[in-house]
Amino acid sequence: MYHHSGSVARQAVGSGAGVLDRTAPDTEAIVFQRCTWCGTATYHRLLCPVCQCSELRTERSEGVGTVRHSSVVHRNTPAARNVSLIEMAEGFVVRGRVMGPPIGIHSGDRVRLSTAKDPVRGEPVFQLVDEPYRAWT
Repeated sequence: MYHHSGSVARQAVGSGAGVLDRTAPDTEAIVFQRCTWCGTATYHRLLCPVCQCSELRTERSEGVGTVRHSSVVHRNTPAARNVSLIEMAEGFVVRGRVMGPPIGIHSGDRVRLSTAKDPVRGEPVFQLVDEPYRAWT
């Protein structure tokens, strides 16, 4: 059983695979699915994208990953923001926002989960693990 809030579902007690898991008031995590047949990790799917198996078990992400792609978005927002694809350590990709100046987020930056649900957009929010080591020219 899922409770929907916009495009994000919170996992209810006793439910199957969900998007967000709030096991304690101050603990948020991204949950994902892993195929029981081939082991592929996937995010928010009903079938495995590799073998099409429907037997997916829910696992909790450690919350660390790497920015695969980041874009600066100017529409439908009073200020520019970034939208990033984050490849999580477990092998699945999730769309979210990385805190910081939108033009300062680059592919290869390491991030960790800050909150599983942005209060405005309902998507995961990440923060940089290390300050970027870039030459200022």
